[in-house]
Amino acid sequence: MTDNDHAFRTEAFFSLHHGLPRQSPGSDATARRLLALVGPLPHRPRVLDLGCGPGRAALLLAAESGAEVTAVDLHQPFLDELREAADARGLGDRVRTVRADMAELSGPDFPDGSFDLVWAEGSAYIIGFDTALRDWKRLLAPGGSLVVSECVWTTDTPTAEARAFWEQQTSMRPVAGNTAAAVAAGYHVLGALVQPDSDWDEYYTPLAERVEAADASAPGMAWALAATREELAMRRDHGTEYGYACYVLRPAGPRWRTRPETAADTAAVHAVNAAAFPTPDEAALVDALRADPAAWLPGLSRVATDGPDGDVAAYALLTRCRVGDVPALALAPVATAPEHQRRGAGQAVVRAVLDAARLRGESLVLVLGHPDYYPRFGFVPASRYGIRPGFDVPDEAMMALVLDESVPVPRGTIRYPAAFGV
Repeated sequence: MTDNDHAFRTEAFFSLHHGLPRQSPGSDATARRLLALVGPLPHRPRVLDLGCGPGRAALLLAAESGAEVTAVDLHQPFLDELREAADARGLGDRVRTVRADMAELSGPDFPDGSFDLVWAEGSAYIIGFDTALRDWKRLLAPGGSLVVSECVWTTDTPTAEARAFWEQQTSMRPVAGNTAAAVAAGYHVLGALVQPDSDWDEYYTPLAERVEAADASAPGMAWALAATREELAMRRDHGTEYGYACYVLRPAGPRWRTRPETAADTAAVHAVNAAAFPTPDEAALVDALRADPAAWLPGLSRVATDGPDGDVAAYALLTRCRVGDVPALALAPVATAPEHQRRGAGQAVVRAVLDAARLRGESLVLVLGHPDYYPRFGFVPASRYGIRPGFDVPDEAMMALVLDESVPVPRGTIRYPAAFGV
């Protein structure tokens, strides 16, 4: 292929996409769900939208979170579309466009620790998911979050046709594979969701209409139309095998080290629980659960230490419970030594044990706790799902966290291990 052929194909491809509302699967509803998973943002947060395209997400973030958005793309016409739309909506002072390569984010526009939120919707594949995790972490301010989407397998047995199509473009993993990569890269996973089919419709329906109206005689257009029709046909015939998954990630803080409990920690864990609560009941509960093979799950008992060789400062435990006959997890107890309370140790160990549950493929966690504390991890009242305890507690105190939205959430009464005595 000559340089001219390549240029014609590139221009034809972009001409098919100019003026479309989206350049990848997505929706305003999904963007709002992701923002909710991020949690509270600072006043007028600094947001970096990487691979922004014509800027649908950038406009929403500026309008609904009051953000100052730096929108980055290599294709200047997309940035021009965004600039025009931002000015038309009265958001011109909130959206700044920068033509740059997301693989080479350097210079005064991209200093370390300069963004409260980095948003990359349908664009990380250009440099690779793992590279994005590694290179973009430095851009986040303390407490900042990364929202990134990636194409994933949604079946354990994708067909040869689907593999042949996608593996010529990117290396795909299942949702859990990317979750594991994020944890290994030093992030906590605040949420992961597979985008609904309707998000694909928002992208592909306008694109299909554009394909039908295109002039196939324009230079490079025959190639662009053939490639786009192949992609549309792949989704039509094999769409149940793959999808886009969105991950909401936050770098683990450097202060607290988290790890699985070991046998050498037993006495220290007992001491932390005994000191954190007014009675020894929680410490005794952990000892009883540890002796129950039906309840105890290896790797889901975590400690936080002050540095790699520090003493145990906080503890969190997940054990097997059930909703009706369906397996779930109970988060209890969560304890922080009094001298370390209100310093982030408890949050660090809770996020670590929830990450471990995601990596095990668990789908539902329940907690009976303070309704002002646990929602920061994504917990909501369990009654929203038709889940209730077998005893009287305030509705807002019995909470649930869905880790895997592809698994149906069971309804019914919570059955705790015998050690709980309920």
